[in-house]
Amino acid sequence: MAVRGTTGTAGGSGGGSGSVGAGDVERSDTGAAAGQEPDEFAVQIGDQIESFILSVREVAKGDDPDSAVPYLLLEVSQLLLAGGRLGAHEDFVPDERYEPDAGPEPDEDELRQRLAELLEPIDVYSEVFDPYVPRSVPVACRISDDLAEVVADLAHGLTHFRAGRVSEALWWWQFSYLSNWGPTASASLRALQSLVAHVRLDSPLDELDGLDTGSDGADDEQLAVEAGRVMEAELGRIGMRRGRAARS
Repeated sequence: MAVRGTTGTAGGSGGGSGSVGAGDVERSDTGAAAGQEPDEFAVQIGDQIESFILSVREVAKGDDPDSAVPYLLLEVSQLLLAGGRLGAHEDFVPDERYEPDAGPEPDEDELRQRLAELLEPIDVYSEVFDPYVPRSVPVACRISDDLAEVVADLAHGLTHFRAGRVSEALWWWQFSYLSNWGPTASASLRALQSLVAHVRLDSPLDELDGLDTGSDGADDEQLAVEAGRVMEAELGRIGMRRGRAARS
């Protein structure tokens, strides 16, 4: 295992759901000893992360495809609130110099495949990797890949959390939020929000113009037609059923 450094974060978000003055950062006393009870901040973050993982797995079952996109939009939005709190927090310092063995890495291929089948053909979208890189070229991404990758990152930290290694879990979630799952979740959030906006604003999807990861071999015109058909036949009904309460 590599030696860990600090994340170098600074922020202006407050502990809990409220905000604090500029320059302040969230602070908590997670406890140094493995197995010690986590504090309120750690419990809140752990609960949000576990809720996200369970919700994405439930959506991937495909029992309610009409609600898949708005539910995923809601869940990713709530996850990024937890990520924002982690990013604004002062650096977490793990108890050990090297990361303890968390066991086998999570294999989310089945989750990825289920999401890909559920979201086809709206799975592929365009994203700029880093908005601060001049003249960045958009690349093709998949929502299914993104969400499976995020779940794998979060599940790794959750293993530490459940084993009582609270500071280790928080360090990992903070570090991986800044380096991987934060940007990935943010990108998929923009794609999901765009899909909902296209439906609610009655705005047809533009032609895909070569936007494809190359795995299915379909041409642009065919993909555009299929995407439009999905938007009309399925996404137009998403989340609009009266009496259906949104999960919080």
